[in-house]
Amino acid sequence: MDASRTPAAAPPTRSPHAAPPAAPVRVSRARRLVAPVLTLAGVAAAFAYVGAVDPNEPHHYPVCPLFRLTGVLCPGCGGLRSAHAFAHGDLVTALGANALAVAGYLVFAAFAALWLVRAFRGRPAPRLALGRSAWWALAVIAAGFATVRNFPIGSALAP
Repeated sequence: MDASRTPAAAPPTRSPHAAPPAAPVRVSRARRLVAPVLTLAGVAAAFAYVGAVDPNEPHHYPVCPLFRLTGVLCPGCGGLRSAHAFAHGDLVTALGANALAVAGYLVFAAFAALWLVRAFRGRPAPRLALGRSAWWALAVIAAGFATVRNFPIGSALAP
């Protein structure tokens, strides 16, 4: 045998005491549905509370700190009034209170429905992985919404 040539390494052998490789675990449908159902129940409870306790009445909820200190509407201002109207099925009033929040409700509803269907079918949960440019785009949309609604031209977007 030539000294410059080394013998090929033998494949690693499993120890006779090592556990066999784990088989994929089958999870029941009920267990797969726990997370999406509990999430939807939590959101439904929050909407039920906001639907029952009117944010248009004074002293039920705190005032937005930015609005209280500066008089400037943030992107979230009117969100509770929007949720209250949305919970009562008044989409026009909800859009008038905070159109960005209504868009968020609809995006969440679509995501939750997809999550529920995928869990029911035994598929992995959908991933909400946004790239850096998508996060920047969302930030620009929120900042633009907040800016426009604070000027007379965007008064239709103000709550």
